[in-house]
Amino acid sequence: MQPTAYRVVTAHRSEYPQPISFEAGTLLQLGERYDGPEDWQDWYFCRTDTHPGGWVPLSLLEVLGDGSARALERYTARELDTQVNERLLASRHLNGWLWCLREASGESGWVPAQSLVALAD
Repeated sequence: MQPTAYRVVTAHRSEYPQPISFEAGTLLQLGERYDGPEDWQDWYFCRTDTHPGGWVPLSLLEVLGDGSARALERYTARELDTQVNERLLASRHLNGWLWCLREASGESGWVPAQSLVALAD
């Protein structure tokens, strides 16, 4: 899939300096479902044996039914801090967030879709 170019229209700052990350097959403790004004559906606060927790999209989890889940793929909740008018390339969309690359620095992370506008080709 070809990345799509976006321009930042609202700056974003991560509230999670130590994001959760894990490999496929990792067992997670499934916590609360995100409930907020944004249209971020099906995000769950998950913990691992080595991390106190972070938000994970349900589509990346196999719910095991005992309050736990198994990761279906490798994942990091790393967010990308952005400034208005920055140009980013997005390669994946999950539950209201885009995985973006800042070409100038090579940094990558999740950015809320609502803070971006697609650029015409």
